[in-house]
Amino acid sequence: MLKTNTIYDVAVIGGGPAGLMAAGRAAESGAKVILLEKNTQTGRKLLLTGGGRCNFTNNEPDTRRFLAKFKEHQKFLFSPFSRFGVKETIEFFNSHGMPTKVEAENRVFPVSDLSQSVLDVMMDYIQSGQVELKTGVTADGFLSKDKKIIGLKIKKSDSDQKAKQEIIKARSYILATGGKSRPDTGSTGEGFDWLRELGHTILNADAALVPLKVSDAWVKSLAGLSLQDVKLKVWQNNKKQTEAIGKMLFTHFGVSGPLVLNMSRQIGAFLKNGSVSMTLDLKPEQDEKELDEELLELLQGHQNKNIQNSLNGLLPSALAPVLIELANINPQKEINSLTRSERLTLIRLIKDLPFTVESLMGLDKAVVTSGGIDLQEVELKTMRSRLYPNLFVVGDVLNIDRPSGGYSLQLCWTTGYVAGTEAAKKN
Repeated sequence: MLKTNTIYDVAVIGGGPAGLMAAGRAAESGAKVILLEKNTQTGRKLLLTGGGRCNFTNNEPDTRRFLAKFKEHQKFLFSPFSRFGVKETIEFFNSHGMPTKVEAENRVFPVSDLSQSVLDVMMDYIQSGQVELKTGVTADGFLSKDKKIIGLKIKKSDSDQKAKQEIIKARSYILATGGKSRPDTGSTGEGFDWLRELGHTILNADAALVPLKVSDAWVKSLAGLSLQDVKLKVWQNNKKQTEAIGKMLFTHFGVSGPLVLNMSRQIGAFLKNGSVSMTLDLKPEQDEKELDEELLELLQGHQNKNIQNSLNGLLPSALAPVLIELANINPQKEINSLTRSERLTLIRLIKDLPFTVESLMGLDKAVVTSGGIDLQEVELKTMRSRLYPNLFVVGDVLNIDRPSGGYSLQLCWTTGYVAGTEAAKKN
């Protein structure tokens, strides 16, 4: 049962990473805290991150270099990150009994390779501070008076329509409802609606860091295959629009992985102006001449074998038959009868493998939401609303774009920590 007659120091709405950090930090600072989560368990989206392994930050201790990844929003973030940044985050998890490791592109994971390890630390954190956690509770917006939040409305069940409306009262409120990404985990955007009702400006809230839906059947046939250090080029109207190198993942609907996610917002903008195609360079560190020499050397050792069984030294085994089919080569053809033209066609496909983008996958597959509350209306030093001094906003509610690679979760840890610290203060 909710204790609606209790007045809390801090009420936190949303049990994701930002909300958990905010609640734990406020309690650690001496506040009486209630944390409300509409799901029956906290951290559902957190458990999904990094393919269930949880890339919880990026190991770039230089704050300026780290924040450069946030592009035009970096200028807003120096103050909160100077208080609780990457170094402090890693130390926080280590000191709470979770050893960590650094992988490619400075991505930091728990040694266990389990998102549950990160969630366990956060649950222990709020429990040690005696945070009152209430799950399965759906908030319904704020009550305000004289530019101050005076209550949080709670939705009643259909069977309880005659009951008096339930109100949670606190000295300060922290909004950590997330954006609109992965609505199946509870992020359905109502936090944006509540902020609009209070007079805040919400900017272009939409999917960001989102996989791509692809029309080519061969792409979907490779579902589950992951490729490191490949180059993707984006084309529109026969002109190259952008390119990048990184890790890519084939899925049953198209392509994903950090490389694709980080290009998705640009691709979404291009799609508004017409069709978009992409080409994949599987060997960006080699030109066609170097690749041809390597292929010739490889094939010379397999003269009497068929082509399908001879490319494993050059390509992942799942990819070889796809390229052979796209090159219109008989997979049973012996190496010694392979023509120069066929060999060069294979080389061109390795360097320039084309496919067509159908669309972005949408909010149900997005990692984070683009857009959010206008940063001009938030005092980023404290995460306090400039319109309501006892309201704080954190995490994906903020209009801050960032790449994949641990940056989103670090934003949650940082803003949650700062908001929890400030909301706990008795002014």
